[in-house]
Amino acid sequence: MTEPASLPISRFPVPELVDLPDDIRAMILDVQEKSGFVPNVFLALANRPDEFRAFFATHDALMDKSEGLSKAEREMIVVATSGLNSCLYCVMAHGAILRIRAKNPLLADQLATNPAKADLSERERLIIDLAVKVATNSADVDDHDLQPLRDNGFTEDEIWDIGAITAYFAMSNRLANFAAIRPNDEFYGMAR
Repeated sequence: MTEPASLPISRFPVPELVDLPDDIRAMILDVQEKSGFVPNVFLALANRPDEFRAFFATHDALMDKSEGLSKAEREMIVVATSGLNSCLYCVMAHGAILRIRAKNPLLADQLATNPAKADLSERERLIIDLAVKVATNSADVDDHDLQPLRDNGFTEDEIWDIGAITAYFAMSNRLANFAAIRPNDEFYGMAR
């Protein structure tokens, strides 16, 4: 059996940190300082600098907002839809982040395995139900799907974010699967 640490990060070339453009290297080193390791997705995507910048600019615009959906709610969307899309990298990485943000060691596993059976509040259920529909049947989303959120006080920006996060991570999931980006070993035990 191959040891996990010896497995490749991606099926595509992964550049050395010293060979990266200054802005990308600085971003990766900042993430490493905050988390104690470099998430493999940063290294895998750094092979294509322009796409790296666009990818993380969109990620940050959707995931780092302080208004609207909470950061835990945003991560819930990622974990539930990444599970539906069979994306091991995003389930493990964002599952770890969700466990930290929600302070709940069970929720990420529930959402990744079966979002319909996850222990959720009424607000969380509305978020996840819409995200699941966008992930699995976006062509059929209509105003009837949005109205329950509006009736429960969600803003238009919050509703948009549910759809946008789901759509963005559909792309991310497919890219991670296509490139065979391996989750860092550190993600598996975080906040358990």
